[in-house]
Amino acid sequence: MHQDVQDLRSFYYRSTLGRAAQVSIRDRLLEIWPEAKGQTVAGFGFAVPLLTPYLSEARRVIALMPAPQGVMHWPAGLPNVSVLAEETRWPIETGRLDKLVLLHGLEGSEHPSDLLAECWRALGPGGRAVFIVPSRGGLWSRSDATPFGYGQPYTPGQLEILLKRHGFTLGTARSALFLPPTGRRFWLRSQGLMERLGRCLPSMLAGGVVMVEAMKRLPAPGGRIRAERRRQPVGALKGVTRPA
Repeated sequence: MHQDVQDLRSFYYRSTLGRAAQVSIRDRLLEIWPEAKGQTVAGFGFAVPLLTPYLSEARRVIALMPAPQGVMHWPAGLPNVSVLAEETRWPIETGRLDKLVLLHGLEGSEHPSDLLAECWRALGPGGRAVFIVPSRGGLWSRSDATPFGYGQPYTPGQLEILLKRHGFTLGTARSALFLPPTGRRFWLRSQGLMERLGRCLPSMLAGGVVMVEAMKRLPAPGGRIRAERRRQPVGALKGVTRPA
């Protein structure tokens, strides 16, 4: 089940821990997608904390918020670009999106296969998506004091298998959110160091979230190729057997 939009907004914009989580995940996303000039970028779930860097350069930014979660005006002080949408029926034309970000979208879905099918439909040929979910092996998925303690957590392998089954080609896989899910000042002050150390780990189990980039894979043409041979007489000797 999706969380309430007011709870998500309070966490990311009104708590010190939420702002730290926002910075950690957004910095990792910018490493994958440093720019989106002239592109159409969308987010599903509660992805607005990650979409801010693309507002100034993207052709269009759309914040899709699932109906069970609720919707809020975003961005603050600017014309609204957020819209309430059914989880598996987005008000977006097929093949319209260049980039798509899911945060608090997949793990709370009651129909993940249908949601991934809708993601695939909305992306254009070669379109890219980043799926961000709680890590099953991380501390954040074990604490219900943050939004990452709700829904279905994933391991990197589980998420990659799920994306392959739904027509995506896998790209960059990373982890983020290495500080413990606590608001204590000592840990918050150590966030920069912990993020740098966490990225050097050989595995992705220490991070609070798993981030996998995927590209829309177009299916191969169906059917069978059948070769047909047509016999057509050659007229090279025409006139020899029957002189004019």
